[in-house]
Amino acid sequence: MANKIRTTHVGSLPRTPELLDANKRRAEGSIGDEEFFAILRSSIDEVVRRQVELGVDIINEGEYGHITSGAVDYGAWWNYSFSRLGGLTMTDEDRWAAQDVVRSTPGNIKLTSFADRRDRALFADAYNDPESGIFAGRAKVGNPKFTGEVTYIGQEEVATDAKLLREAMDKHGAKDGFIAALSPGSAARLKNEYYDNDTDLVNACGAALHHEYKAITDAGFTVQLDAPDLAEAWDQINPEPSVADFQDWLKIRIDAINSALEGLPREQTRLHICWGSWHGPHATDVPFEDIIDVILEAKVGGYSFEGSSPRHAHEWRVWTNRTLPENSVIYPGLVSHSTNAIEHPRLVADRIIKFAEQVGPENVVASTDCGLGGRLNHQLAWAKLESVVKGAEIATKELFK
Repeated sequence: MANKIRTTHVGSLPRTPELLDANKRRAEGSIGDEEFFAILRSSIDEVVRRQVELGVDIINEGEYGHITSGAVDYGAWWNYSFSRLGGLTMTDEDRWAAQDVVRSTPGNIKLTSFADRRDRALFADAYNDPESGIFAGRAKVGNPKFTGEVTYIGQEEVATDAKLLREAMDKHGAKDGFIAALSPGSAARLKNEYYDNDTDLVNACGAALHHEYKAITDAGFTVQLDAPDLAEAWDQINPEPSVADFQDWLKIRIDAINSALEGLPREQTRLHICWGSWHGPHATDVPFEDIIDVILEAKVGGYSFEGSSPRHAHEWRVWTNRTLPENSVIYPGLVSHSTNAIEHPRLVADRIIKFAEQVGPENVVASTDCGLGGRLNHQLAWAKLESVVKGAEIATKELFK
C-alpha cells in the first residue's frame, strides 16, 4: 500500500444541467434512449475526468446512472431502486409527507412515517418553515410499496453503470472505482403488503440485491452499500426504543448484509452509515457508541461514516477502545454536506490525523460525510471535495515522514 492517505467520497456528485434536463425529459417521454444515453455517457466522462484532475483516488460515476425523475437529484440514491426491484407497485405517496402513524412496543420495532419522526416533533416550527432550509433541494416524489415477491430486474441498468464508469476510468487513467447500491435494510423501508414480517422482507431484499452487488464486484469495482437505516431509522421509531431493542433490530439488517455479500471479495465491499442527509437539527440521532459494535459485525472491507457533521464530529472517540476487523479500513467523513462553509484543508488534515492515531494511518481513507450532489450548490460541493484532497496531502506529509 502506498504511504499516503487515499481519498474518496460517498457517491452522489452534482449533476450537470444537461443531465438533469435529460432525466426530466426521459420521465416525460420526450427524449429517445439514444439521445439520453449519449448525454449520460458524456456526463459520466466529465465527472470522472473532474475527479481524476482533482486528485481523488477512489472515484465513481457520481451516481449519474441512479436515475430519478425531476429537475433535482436529491433522493436518487434511494429512488433509483424502484426500477431495479420487482414486486413493487407505485403509489403517489410522498415518504416525507405521509401521515400514517405507527407506534412501536418493547421488543417490536416498527418504523413510523417520516412526518412522524421525533426530531420533527421536537422542532416542528423549524420543519414547517419553508425558509429554514431543512428540505433544501428535495423534490416530492411518489413511492412504491411491496405487493409481491422481491426480485432483481436491474441487470441492464447496473451493467450500464459499470460499463460507462469503466470507459471513463480507462480514458482518464483512473485505477480504483466504486459504485453505490442500497443496503437490504434501506430497500425494505417501503410499505410492505406482501411479506409476513419485517425480517422476511429484509432478507428478500438482500437476496435480490445480491445480484447488483455481484455485478459491481464482477466488473472490478468496490460496491458501497448505502445503509442510513442503520443509524437514521432510530429517529423514525416512536416512542424511542431501548438501545437493546434497536441493536436487535440492527442485527437483522447486518445479517442480511452478510448473506447478500456472501461469496463476494470482502476487499471490494464497503458499508456507508449516516444519520440522514436532510439539513435538520438531528437532535434525536442515536449515538454512534450505541450502534458501532453491531455495525462492526458486517463482513465488509471498510466502514464509511459521518465524521464532520456538527452532531457527530466528536464521535471519533468510538475508535479509541476498539479494534478494526482484520483487513478492513475506515472512511471517515471529513467535510459535511449539511453546511455551506468550506472546511479548511488544515481542519481536514487534523481530522484525518485524529482518526489515524486511533486505527493507524494505513487504515484511513479520507471521505465525505454523505453524497454531495443535490444537497449543495455545485461549486460548494466540488470545493469541499477539493478540501478533502488537499487535507489528505497535508496529513500524508505529517503521518508518513
